[in-house]
Amino acid sequence: MSELIYTRCGIKLPDMKKTMLEARLQKRIRALKLGSFNEYCAYLFSPKGMEEEFVPMVDLVTTNKTDFFREPDHFEYLIRTALPELLNHYDIGLRTKLCLWSAGCSTGEEPYTIAMVVGEFGENHPGYRFSVIATDISTRVLKHGKAAIYEEERVMPVPLALKKKYLLRGKDSHKGYVKIVSGLRALVDFRRLNFMDSTYDIHEPIHVIFCRNVIIYFDRMTQERLLQRLCRHLSPGGYIFMGHSEALHGMDLPLAQVAPTVYRRAC
Repeated sequence: MSELIYTRCGIKLPDMKKTMLEARLQKRIRALKLGSFNEYCAYLFSPKGMEEEFVPMVDLVTTNKTDFFREPDHFEYLIRTALPELLNHYDIGLRTKLCLWSAGCSTGEEPYTIAMVVGEFGENHPGYRFSVIATDISTRVLKHGKAAIYEEERVMPVPLALKKKYLLRGKDSHKGYVKIVSGLRALVDFRRLNFMDSTYDIHEPIHVIFCRNVIIYFDRMTQERLLQRLCRHLSPGGYIFMGHSEALHGMDLPLAQVAPTVYRRAC
């Protein structure tokens, strides 16, 4: 099964994680009324299993760790340097709509954070336009992101002024939860995407990509292929933000580092 996950998803699961994988799949084994992990594997590799079970299996084995305003220095760089550069040199945001991509968006905290900070930047520039594409391989987390409902403790990192502006507090049975306001939700387009696909169903010119803490799950060769695909969608002069534990040294990419874990495509 680990070979299937690697081939289809690019995620490397060493033998030491077999116990973790089996534990995560117990719920599916019970739901399908199968007797063992081996029976589940036999079903998964059948034609029917490949058609009906592959996506639920991926939902269970993928790791989805995210927070609002995670690695906040990236958002500072975005609004203080990247967006002004794109606006002043390319008129992106006014003449051309700015398009940002949260690649590996998980349950939506990152793309909604992006929408908040870019929305605040745009208020100082009348007519400013932008949208955010949010992609993930897991249908489960995409459903969560589209619903845009979070426990109040999840939004603690959001500054108070932005909470008041972009979050609605739940009442009665929804007490303890918040929902992203409709205007902000409308700016984020959630789509399922498998990084291992040879082509991506993204046709908009992308000016900023957030691909943070994603490539750590892939081997070096897969990382380079993935980033080459991302760069094909990144406009000249565009930016890509990586996770702080990820390094691109030695990779054949049309990128120059402009800040810690921030890269810019050659113009």
